This record gives sequence, C-alpha cells and structure tokens, in this order.
Amino acid sequence: MDSSGGSSGGGAPTISAVAQGFGAPGAAVAKKAEPASARPGIMFTWLAGSLASCGAVTFTNPFEVVKTRLQLQGELAKSTPNMVKPYHNVAQAFWVIGKNEGLRGLQKGLGPGYMYQIMLNGTRLGFYEPAKGILYRAFTGQSSDSQRPIIPLNVAAGGMCGMAGAALGSPFFLVKTRMQSASNFAAVGFQHNYTSSLDGLRKIWRDGGVRGLYRGMDAAMMRAGAGSSVQLATYDHCKSYISRNLGHRGYDDNSVGTHFLASMITGFFVCMVMNPFDVVSTRMYNQKSSAAGHGGALYKNPLQCFYKTVSTEGFFSLYKGFLAHYLRLGPHTILMFVFVEQIKAFGKKYI
Repeated sequence: MDSSGGSSGGGAPTISAVAQGFGAPGAAVAKKAEPASARPGIMFTWLAGSLASCGAVTFTNPFEVVKTRLQLQGELAKSTPNMVKPYHNVAQAFWVIGKNEGLRGLQKGLGPGYMYQIMLNGTRLGFYEPAKGILYRAFTGQSSDSQRPIIPLNVAAGGMCGMAGAALGSPFFLVKTRMQSASNFAAVGFQHNYTSSLDGLRKIWRDGGVRGLYRGMDAAMMRAGAGSSVQLATYDHCKSYISRNLGHRGYDDNSVGTHFLASMITGFFVCMVMNPFDVVSTRMYNQKSSAAGHGGALYKNPLQCFYKTVSTEGFFSLYKGFLAHYLRLGPHTILMFVFVEQIKAFGKKYI
C-alpha cells in the first residue's frame, strides 16, 4: 500500500495519505510525482472513503456507544462519594451493555453512523485535494504538485474539509448520539427513545424543523476541525519516522505494521486534542429541547457547554470516555485506510 502521499516531493497524496495525513515534514527521499491521469478522481475518492469508513465503523461502533454513555454519565452533577454510576470504566460498561441489551445495544446508532461516515469522510477525502490546490495557488502562486508540502496549508485544507463534512453529516450525528445514549437498563443523559433513524429524524423535524436537525452543528464542526487537523498533520510524520528507524526490520512505508503503529500513535494525540470537543458535542446533541422549543434546555452554545461542564464537574470531565474514544479511533483509522487501499487497488484493476 502506497500511503506516502504528501511526503513526496511534488507527488499528490494517495488515498491512504488523505485518510491519515496530508503531507508531513522530514520525508527521507523525494519521489517521482504521480501522473495526473493516474490519480483517482473526486467521485472515486469520495466513494472509496465512504465505503472504507462504513466498513471501519461497523467494527468500532460498540466503543462509540460506550464512549457516549461515559461522557453523559453525571452530566452537570458534582461528584460525591455516594453517587451512583452504572458505568465504571470501559470494560465494565461494555459488559453491562452487552449483558443487558445484547449485540443490538452495542450497535445502537449504527444506521445513522453509516450516513455520518459517508458525509464526513466522503467529503474529507473527496474534496481535500481541490481545497489544498486552492490554498497553494492563493498563498504560493503554484500548484500543490509543484513543490514540497507546506504543512500549515495542508492542515488548513484538512481542517476545512473536516468541518464541511461534519456540517453535512450533523443531522445523522444528532440521531446517532441520541440513539446510543438510550437505555432501558442504565439510562444516562436525556432519553429520546427513537425507534429508528427515520423515527428520530421525523420527530426532530416535527419539533424543531431545520434548526432542530442542525442543533449542535457548531460543536461538531469544532470537533471535526480539531481532530482532522491533528490527525492529518501527524500521521505521515509518524509513518516517516517509523520507516526511517525501523525500515531494516520490515517497517517500511508500505508495511501494514508501520501503518498500524503510526495510526495508534496518531490516535492518542488526536484523542488528547479532540476529546474535550467530543464531550461537548455529545452533550450538545443529546440535550432535550428548551420549553420554548428554540435551542437546548441545558446549553445555548458550545462555549457555554464548556463552561458549565468544567465549572460543575471539573476540568477532567472533558476527558470522560477518553479510553473508549481512543479504542474506537485507533482501530477505526487503521481499518479505514486498509479498506481504502483495497478499494483503490480494485479500482485500478477493474475500473
């Protein structure tokens, strides 16, 4: 799998480079640019990213359910020694949900999760190259293929595409979060009790219209922008470092082992930066509507959610569900780029 992408001197990133990291400093050897005719088009890249991320989320969705419930547990409640917490840690929460709600409980929100992945990662992958090209021409007067990668521009392109994808997928993230928090056994947060994705969308539209469907979108855009920028700026650097230092042991640029290590390292830093935004977006999406029907009952905007969460529960409440988040994000990243590479190989052979 060729995921050197933006690390090459003048070559456009491959699909896997777009998925994990757009350009990185310290590339050991400049590689020959890939002919423009050989690069996948926007629609193919969009389709590959969509299918790959859907395949990945099928396996990682249970950790998303666990993360969501850990983040909502004890919402705006000061911790006390006698506080009852149905979920104590990732392993125990996984066991409790699986034992009492079965596989269906662990896979709650998978349907809207698929739609969100299509909107988010399809947009991220499909429109990254055009966005990067616009930024390079605006700031350097040259195309992104004619010079070595400029990390700030790559980060900006990745962040903008991530925020655009989050905005498009916001209604599906909204329904997904509310379905994942619902439980007849150990409820946390406000319980919306949708019977299906369509039922959730219909009820949200009935109660709040377009504004209701896009409640929390600003928090989701902050989350996706922060996460995409860190992920896309660090993955290739980690991969390059590993291949330079462990290449003699088989960990070269094309090694799955290299991709695995780079993804897990990157995932940790992404979680460190993104988890506070993730907690805020989860709570913004899951809150009930205000009595007037305009906005949420608990938080008016992400900044107020940050303030109320920290002032009531303490700073480390922003890192609730961190381990579950990491266990979801690391494997999701690995599975996503592995699936992307297989789809790309299939496309080159048959399309």
